[in-house]
Amino acid sequence: MSSREQMLARIRAATADLSGQVEVPRRYAPAGSGAGPGDETLVSRFIERASDYRATVRRCAAGEVAQVIAAAVAARGAGRIGVPRGFPAEWSALLAGAVADDPPLAVAALDELDGVVTACAIAIAETGTVVLDAGPGQGGRAFSLVPDYHLAVVRTAQIVAAVPDAVAALDPGRPLTWISGPSATSDIELNRVEGVHGPRTLDIVVVSG
Repeated sequence: MSSREQMLARIRAATADLSGQVEVPRRYAPAGSGAGPGDETLVSRFIERASDYRATVRRCAAGEVAQVIAAAVAARGAGRIGVPRGFPAEWSALLAGAVADDPPLAVAALDELDGVVTACAIAIAETGTVVLDAGPGQGGRAFSLVPDYHLAVVRTAQIVAAVPDAVAALDPGRPLTWISGPSATSDIELNRVEGVHGPRTLDIVVVSG
């Protein structure tokens, strides 16, 4: 009998008295067990957690979005800003250097931008995560990953409590991009390096209402 066969025989012998499905305890909160989307507690937690990940978060009313976006972009010194198809025109109205992603820009053209603005599919309070699914106002995956600067707009009604709530609400068949702060890695000698797998700088505008 080979070593592999001996090992498998021992596993079968050890599990011979187990029948049916084994109950696996789940200690995390299931979807829908917390506050509903847009709850003020969730909004505050999202802002806190996203800030912990070194994202710069601004909050504003619905009628102030264009001014806040323009101010954030100007503060970064960004001139050419990619604007995806479906992004509300009233939000990008004050961007002097807007570059339309329609038809979709090639990777080389994206690399020449100073940054991009997008909407989002959902946001998660517990982890400070913004999720994109390539829906209206979000662009394709490369659109938000290639440029060095990304500004994401999150409506308070899009903020859910935890990851299970987001998973339950999202379509798994869509190309999902989960963003928790600027792209960063500490793989080399535990030194943090930003901008390796995506934008080096992340701004988030939280829109009330």
